[in-house]
Amino acid sequence: MPKKLAWTDAQDAQLRRLRAEGANWDSIAALFGVTCWAAIERGRRIGARLPPADFVPSPEDPGRDPLPPGHPHSWGAITAGTVLEGVPYPLPVFVP
Repeated sequence: MPKKLAWTDAQDAQLRRLRAEGANWDSIAALFGVTCWAAIERGRRIGARLPPADFVPSPEDPGRDPLPPGHPHSWGAITAGTVLEGVPYPLPVFVP
């Protein structure tokens, strides 16, 4: 009997993100080292779907000011899919 796969929250988040970006099941399965059908079934269970055909992401304003270090938007983008996902930005400690 095959061994049950244990999916982590980080893998689920990465699978959802990849699918939302339009990745196909074969590439997702290769990334996780599972069969295509295992990736499809997991995606179905967690609701990972392709965006609608008419979906156009809103463009970012190129004239906006840069985000400060540790801003949740930029820190979240940097740590997405890593062991640091969900960990707050480490603020420096100044010792006089």
